[in-house]
Amino acid sequence: MTVTSRKPMPPKAKDIPWKQTIKNYQDSDLKLSIWQIINTIPPYFILWYLAYRSLEVSYWLTLLCAFFAALFAFRSFIIFHDCGHGSFFKSRKANDIVGIFTGIMLFTPYYAWRHSHAVHHATSGDLDRRGVGDIWTLTYEEYQQMPLWKRIGYRIYRNPFFIFVVGPTFDFAVLQRLPYINASDKAREKNSITYTNLALLAILIVMGLTIGLEAYILVQLPILAIASSLGVWFFYVQHQYENVYWERHEEWDYATAALYGSSFYKLPKLLQWFSGNIGFHHIHHLSPRIPNYKLEACHYENPIFTEIEPLTFGKSLKSVNIRLWDEDRHKMIGYRKADESHEHHEAHDAPFMQPHPAETSAD
Repeated sequence: MTVTSRKPMPPKAKDIPWKQTIKNYQDSDLKLSIWQIINTIPPYFILWYLAYRSLEVSYWLTLLCAFFAALFAFRSFIIFHDCGHGSFFKSRKANDIVGIFTGIMLFTPYYAWRHSHAVHHATSGDLDRRGVGDIWTLTYEEYQQMPLWKRIGYRIYRNPFFIFVVGPTFDFAVLQRLPYINASDKAREKNSITYTNLALLAILIVMGLTIGLEAYILVQLPILAIASSLGVWFFYVQHQYENVYWERHEEWDYATAALYGSSFYKLPKLLQWFSGNIGFHHIHHLSPRIPNYKLEACHYENPIFTEIEPLTFGKSLKSVNIRLWDEDRHKMIGYRKADESHEHHEAHDAPFMQPHPAETSAD
């Protein structure tokens, strides 16, 4: 007889005094925001130009320049992302202007993306509200009840080559151009897709008349492919790991989902810089109003957060093999339930943060 091992449930975040803690980090700093724009967006365009000029030398050199340009594009997406949350500037108009500009630069309609991402934040970790702005995730039981053709479709979607290589480029190059994939029926969100498409068409025409359509594609396509793959990888490991938090709606809690359903992806400093500190995703989900350049300080300056087990790069690679949510054991698994007879003695790899004894009073 096998023993079913179910991971311990996390403490409710309402027992952790997090609201007052994050309050001091929610204001943007104009100087830091402007400096981040300066050290991110101009280098992207400089590297783009170098990639174009390198076409005269070697396409391998072009791809090298494109790789570094993609890193700055990825960092630019964090600025775009913060603008969408209204956290990059105090001025809503400034957030929208920079968000629209970087959105065009990154092939992403600002208002449409902002809406779907807001839905993601409001529903992350809620099993009964999946489907908008997240990774397609099924429970083990749902997968078993699917017809064969749907199982095949799910397996293709969750295949690492598709989800991290083919899918991201197709998403940003094609799907983001289509109004019907937007979850909102509001005119502003729909129109942002149309206006972004028109802007990209204008760029395509100008580039075709100046440097040539072939040269533009040879430079832009690898940048888009690399940057989008990086972005999807980060988004995946931030919410797809073995001991992530999922609950049915009646048991779901926003703050608990933020702290335990979003990873603390601990990276080397250089990768942390290029990713705009988004690895502190538990802090970001707890308060999207905290600008990216204050996430690290919020985490390390407060003991209630530093007890969270980090997800290292090595551990994150194991997330590639998880596919389904096991409601019996409250953990992500592969396509089959492994023999559980040996699991009754195991503690999960990323233990839940326990509140400090002196800080268990409700906020």
